[in-house]
Amino acid sequence: MTTTVKQPKSRTLLHSNPVLSRLSKVSERTQEGAATYQGIAAKTTYFLLVTLVGMVAQLLVMAALAGEPVLQTIKIYDRFTLSLSAKEGGILIGVLLAGFACELLGIFVRKTIPVTGTIYSASQGYVISFLVFKVLTGYEYLGLEALLLTVAVVLTMSWLYSSGIIKGGKKFRTVMLSLVLGSVALGVLSFVGSLIPATRPFVQSMLQNPAISITMDVIGLVVAALFLISDFSMVDACVKEGYPKEYEWSAAFGLVFTVIWIYLKILDLLMQFAGKKDD
Repeated sequence: MTTTVKQPKSRTLLHSNPVLSRLSKVSERTQEGAATYQGIAAKTTYFLLVTLVGMVAQLLVMAALAGEPVLQTIKIYDRFTLSLSAKEGGILIGVLLAGFACELLGIFVRKTIPVTGTIYSASQGYVISFLVFKVLTGYEYLGLEALLLTVAVVLTMSWLYSSGIIKGGKKFRTVMLSLVLGSVALGVLSFVGSLIPATRPFVQSMLQNPAISITMDVIGLVVAALFLISDFSMVDACVKEGYPKEYEWSAAFGLVFTVIWIYLKILDLLMQFAGKKDD
């Protein structure tokens, strides 16, 4: 039996990503066939396995296009050089657009998540593999290090949440809101400053400063890690408040979204350290 109840407003203040933010507004409740932790874990594992499939697909494409003429060579963090053919660039752009489109569809059309979430996860796997095996030639081990650190972050935040050391309450949401607003404000100020001739050189010098760049990435990583607390809180609500089983897909998609975000943040940090350590 499915019922409709009024959702507490406090849950909608701030969540880690648009998927779980919309999930917090669900009013359906059921006593039969409700969401379970096992169901959410299974669907999260499915999305992660699809991400792995996306990585394999990129390796196959890279092998198939190995003899293609190079269209452009790009320098990344001084040390890394990316040689890209026209076909590789076209496929990468297509993958990025497909992932972005499916992310939006998954957010606004929940029932599409089994399909759009699958395509999104595969696209992210393709991008991750591209970064690790195409950009980080000779430094592929950084991809494994990023994976191990991501697992460590997820396990640590899970322990902090389950033990009650960090709770997704009002104070926590206030801190998170402050961090997000501060990051957004800094981004807006940097963009505006780059448009003004008098401040443009100063802004550009700051953005090109390795120390500032790494600091901003560290802050972004901390924010992403803390957002896992909100994710775990929403998953708890999904199960304990009796959301229908179909919402397991939304919860799983939201978790994978955050985990991939954390992985890419960590990988970018490792790339910056590796790219600058001999300077």
